[in-house]
Order: sequence, then structure tokens, then C-alpha cells
Amino acid sequence: MNLRQNILTVSQISGKIKQTLEQNFEQVSVIGEISNFKAHFSGHWYFTLKDESSQISCTMWKGVNSSVFFTPDDGMKIIVTGKISVYTPRGNYQIDVRSMQPAGEGELQAAFEKLKKKLSSEGLFDLQYKKAIGRFPEKIGIVTAGDGAAFKDMISVASRRYPLVQLVLRSSKVQGLGAAAEIARAIEELNRTDVDVIIIGRGGGSLEDLWAFNEEVVARAIFDSVIPIISGVGHEVDFTIADFVADLRAPTPTAAMELATPDVEDIINFVEEFAEDAFVNLMDKISSASKELDNLIKSYGFRIPENMILTKTQMLDNLFYRIENHMHSKQQQIKNKVVLFTKILESFDVNKTLKRGFTLTKQNNAVLKRSSDFIKGENVTIRFYDGEVQINND
Repeated sequence: MNLRQNILTVSQISGKIKQTLEQNFEQVSVIGEISNFKAHFSGHWYFTLKDESSQISCTMWKGVNSSVFFTPDDGMKIIVTGKISVYTPRGNYQIDVRSMQPAGEGELQAAFEKLKKKLSSEGLFDLQYKKAIGRFPEKIGIVTAGDGAAFKDMISVASRRYPLVQLVLRSSKVQGLGAAAEIARAIEELNRTDVDVIIIGRGGGSLEDLWAFNEEVVARAIFDSVIPIISGVGHEVDFTIADFVADLRAPTPTAAMELATPDVEDIINFVEEFAEDAFVNLMDKISSASKELDNLIKSYGFRIPENMILTKTQMLDNLFYRIENHMHSKQQQIKNKVVLFTKILESFDVNKTLKRGFTLTKQNNAVLKRSSDFIKGENVTIRFYDGEVQINND
């Protein structure tokens, strides 16, 4: 008997093992805890999945891992689906991961708390870094889904409260694959414009839906922003990492726009109240001065030259009467100016103009006022009353 006929080379046995494993474990789902996670510069992920008594190596290739909506981290419990493969140069078996998800909402909450603790220890939530929000912005940058209800609601609020403001949208995905990176990139792009404040936000949803606003890349972009940022994510009960880093947190996207804009009615009321208070204060001062002068006139030193005093008194009464008439006239003028100011503000309501069939044409975020401003080859945005149309001039 020739024993050499039953001897296999290392490569042969590795090949047989590889074939056996890969044929019998073409798709498996495994739950475990991440350990030794490494995101290679090539874009591939390498990590170990373990439980109380065992562990197995895992790989997740670039392109496949872009479908993961959260950032994996050591200690996170996850469920992976993939196939068993063998790395024959070393004789190691591993899971070729095709999909990954948290083992439950509790894992996302744990990841949230872990990142919150980390960023808090670095000072990203400290009040000393919070920037003030201006009262009268000329331009407001918005980071949200351009076709979402939240954006339409913010437009409505801005048109009602402060029609003079210009809204600059940087449309971004707000959930799912790549959303966090798009949000961070939009914030960075708006920081290269002349907007006065930035609103980031989206409507309500589950913890998973809102997860893009819990990613570290978004938190860093908010903290690094030179322009003040208001976060308006989800509903009032929802809190995200973005809320803690932002300069101001709003319970909803519409509330964020209300915090960013003054109310034109409040401005008009302020002007009216100021004018009324100014008139009352002036009249009080005149009345006080008149009483003081009257007391002086009645004093002993003024009794002898009575005729002269009476003459001066009459002159004072005439002067007081003229001042009073003048002030009443001024008050009417102030009220007329308030009415005029109100009409001027209303005339600047862009939506009313657009309703009549007009449009706004913009290139590079600037409104085209004349044909000579048009740049051939550049993209064009045309704003109608009910939305915008993007024309690409490639």
C-alpha cells in the first residue's frame, strides 16, 4: 500500500476545507459583540464578533459597508448576515459580512450615550462655545431634505413671520445610507456662504430614522461651524447629539424657523408702542417743568413785578399750547409712518409676487436681475410659487 496516495498538501487540505465551509454556510446570520473594530484606509472593515466563550473574525468590504446607517464601535451588539469564507494563506475562517444591523434599539441607545459622554468630556456641549443667534437675519441656510414636509413648513413660517429673509437650501438626505456625511458636507458648504444662521432638521421618526443626527461626523461639523446653528430634529420629545452641540435647540423644524426669525407684527407693534411711550414721556416732562415754573412764579421773589410775570406766564401758556399741538401732529405723523412701513413690508412679500405668475431666477445662489448677469453653462434655479426647478446647463 502506497501511503503517499492519501497525503494532502497544506494547500489541498485548505482548499477542501474552504470548499466545504463555503458550500454549507453560504448565508448565515450571527449575533455577537463587536471587538477590535478597524476601518482600514482602503475602506474595508475588519473586526471580531464574540460572545461569552467564542469569537470569529469578520470582514465587510468597501461598498458593502456603505449600506450601514450607523458607525460600528467596540462593545456594540449587532446582527450580521453573510457567508463563511476561508482565508487560505493563513487557514483562517471568517464571516464575509453582507449586512449589519444593531441587535436592538437598546444598542443604538447605548451607542448614543457612549458618544454623548465622549463629546461632552471634550467640551463640545459647553455653553462657552455657544454662538448668539442674530435677531434680524438677511439669509438663513437650511440643511434638510428639499422635498420633505419639514422644508415646506419652514418656508411657510418664514413667509408669514419675516418675508424679507432669503432662504438658502442645501438639500441633504436626513436618514439612511450616507445621510450623516451629506449633512456634515452641507454644513461645511454653507459656512462658505454669507448666511447669518443655519437650521438643520427633519421631521419626527424612530431612533433609527433620526440616527444621522447622532453621528460623530455631524457633531464635529456643527461644532466647527463659524455660523450659528439651530437644530430642529424630530418632535419635542426627541433629543439627538446634534441638539446638544448646536448653538440653539428647537423642538421641531418649524419652531427652529420661528426662533431664527422675528415676527413682522411684533416689529410693527414695537414701533407703535415706542412712539406712544415717547409722546407720553415727553408730555410728562413738559408738565413737570411747567409745574416747577409755576411754583417759582408764585414764590415771593416774583410777586413784585407782577405785570412782567403775568406777561411771561401768558407767553409760557402760549408756548405750551403750541408744543402740545405740535406733539399731537407728530403723533399722527408717526402713526402714518407705521401704516406706510406696514405696507412696505407687505409689498416685499415674495410669495405674493410669485402668486401673480412671476418667478425668481438664480445662479450660484444669486438672483439674476438683468440678462447680462446670466452665465452660460452654469446651473439655473427657477423658483415658482409652489416650488423650485433646477435646470442643469451641462
